[in-house]
Amino acid sequence: MDQIYVGLILLVVMLLVLGSSVWVAVSLLAVAILGVAAFTSAPTGAVMASTIWGASNSWELAALPMFIWMGEILFRSRLSEDMFSGLAPWVTRLPGRLLHANILGCGIFAAVSGSSAATAATIGKMAIPELRQRGYDESLTIGTLAGSGTLGLLIPPSIILIVYGVGTDQSIARLFMAGVLPGLLLVGLFMGYVVVWGLLNRDKVPVEGAVATSFAERLHASRRLIPVVLLIVGIIGSIYGGLASPTEAAAIGVVMALVLSWWSGSLNRRVFVDALLGATRTSCMIAFILAGAAFLTAAMGFTGIPRALAEGIGALQLSPAMLLVALVLFFVLLGCFLDGISVVVLTTSVILPMVEAAGFDLVWFGIFIVIVVEMSQITPPVGFNLFVLQSLTGRDILAVARSALPFFLLLLTAVVLIALFPGLATWLPERMS
Repeated sequence: MDQIYVGLILLVVMLLVLGSSVWVAVSLLAVAILGVAAFTSAPTGAVMASTIWGASNSWELAALPMFIWMGEILFRSRLSEDMFSGLAPWVTRLPGRLLHANILGCGIFAAVSGSSAATAATIGKMAIPELRQRGYDESLTIGTLAGSGTLGLLIPPSIILIVYGVGTDQSIARLFMAGVLPGLLLVGLFMGYVVVWGLLNRDKVPVEGAVATSFAERLHASRRLIPVVLLIVGIIGSIYGGLASPTEAAAIGVVMALVLSWWSGSLNRRVFVDALLGATRTSCMIAFILAGAAFLTAAMGFTGIPRALAEGIGALQLSPAMLLVALVLFFVLLGCFLDGISVVVLTTSVILPMVEAAGFDLVWFGIFIVIVVEMSQITPPVGFNLFVLQSLTGRDILAVARSALPFFLLLLTAVVLIALFPGLATWLPERMS
């Protein structure tokens, strides 16, 4: 019981520090120092040095800045400008028409950015004015962007899956493969919803003009997207086939992104420098958070809080299904106030013992937690995708949240399906070379 009181004290301190707008990494370090110094006899300096060095000295972590750099390069290329012209010929015959281009565009860009906010912002900048001009329903336009933007957290190469893999000592390659089918499942759910909505609201879907109809014409219209799709398939395929590790695939991806950007005529000195600096800033931020989380994890271990919490939950004799329900509520609530990466690094040390005790596969659980964190990206008050779309549309944050509600429910449906059919996440990793 003493550990529970200590945990409550540290939780209150962390909430106070985070609420005072202190950096997440600094907050983690401060709480960890307090926990070790005040509630254990362990040498604070030695624990801090060893854990931070151990968290930083990771070959798997090297994939993180490389994938971020690849996404930054393609973010500044002409990919977004060509998205509609490349996707429109393939979706104009579907009910909902160009609304599907939002979903597919986010899915494609998610596979090269690894970021939810960047995906929503990039596709939204281009899609919102275009669809508004054509007369599409703005509420569903916002909803498709909010929901599909979350694919940046799941579809590999996902930054948050790298963070989870490093924090839990799981294979990043297996986690990447585990995210493929659930990512496609979400794309299918989103497009299915738009099809049903389009059939029920035909008067709200404008009639498009003549578009390319033959297969050759569609390929010609999509010519600028084809190299990007091949790049994505090449990265995922090389990892799945055992030809390259995630770090090696990330390095190759950076080279190919540079070549693709040069080929499209958008690579110059400014683009190169801006992409490099953007990747450096983002990578340093994540690495700093991971270092703080590693020290906090060690501090929690010394205080005995995770063991006491796991024993307490075990005493409740929750079934695996009820444990998952409790974790969904916990992560969605936590995600209302923190970004996805912070949620993962803050909770891993506490949640993992009970997850292992319940017999869940940790690769499967990584996909489960990412989808739940995706849900929190479109829930107020701190749903990052909601703020991105509010800035692009000028609409009230609650109006944006209402537009995103159907896609929140679709994400919840995906969580249920993953829980009922765990093979959706584990089938590909089990068949990797």
